[in-house]
Order: sequence, then structure tokens, then C-alpha cells
Amino acid sequence: MNIFNYNFVALDGGPMPMERFRNQPILFVNTASECGFTPHYAKLQQIYQDFQQSGLVVVGMPCNDFGEQEPGSEEEIAEFVHSQYRVSFPMTAKYSVIGINAHPMFKDLAQEYGGDVLPRWNFHKYLFNRKGGLIEHWPAQTPPDDPAVLHQITRNLQSWSL
Repeated sequence: MNIFNYNFVALDGGPMPMERFRNQPILFVNTASECGFTPHYAKLQQIYQDFQQSGLVVVGMPCNDFGEQEPGSEEEIAEFVHSQYRVSFPMTAKYSVIGINAHPMFKDLAQEYGGDVLPRWNFHKYLFNRKGGLIEHWPAQTPPDDPAVLHQITRNLQSWSL
């Protein structure tokens, strides 16, 4: 399973192949606008700003699978994340992460790593290395700026030069 093999539609409707981020590490997060963890957007934006020069890309993927906490359209989601959190990192269109309609990336993650790798709620975080392999993942309860997350990011920065 390699993240660079997957394609998404961007929040603005254009194509968003993960291949365009080849040789860059990716912090990939399923998101929701009406979740108790929604303030994590601010922390994700800060991480993106802090580590962007080192090549890190944060990718948000809106998801309505948990508690129907992302009911809006892509246009409404874009307006919300830009106006409320000034998000500048790439965002995909809305996708499912579990069940029959799950995006193929999540089906492949489960097949390769087992069901425990799948999100159980919004704001599950996945860190992929610059070769597209999964380094680590953290549940929603782990904030993006948790020392364990930041440690994994900074620990690998030397190998992530552009």
C-alpha cells in the first residue's frame, strides 16, 4: 500500500492525485466541521506552516461517516475551513473511510494492516513517509500537536529534504 498510488478529487472539484506529493511526507487526516475535534484544524494548519519548508504536506479529507458531523457540500466545507480556521493545506472532496463506500485507500490500509488501522472517529491521523509508506497513525483523541506526533514528524525531517 503506497499513498502515491491513490487519487482523490480536491475540495474545489479538481483532480488531486497523491502522486503530485511524491517525495514529500504526508500527514493525512479525515476531518469534519461539526465535531468536538474540529478545533484540530487550527493545530493542523500550524503544523503545515511549521513543517511545509521541510516538505511536509498536510492533507485533510472531509468525512461524514461518524455522527454525520460533515453534512455540508464541498463548497460549504471549503467556506467553513477557510473562514473559521484559515486552512491553506490541501483538502479533498468528501469521502467515506469505512464500509462498502470507503475510498480504496482505506480499504487497502485495512487489508494490509488490519481493521485497527481504520478511523473510529473524525480526525484520525496518518503519517506517510516520502516514499509513500505508512509510518504511524493516531486516533482522534491524539491532538495533531501531541509530542508523539511531532516526534515522528521531526525524527524523519532529515530524510525528507526536497
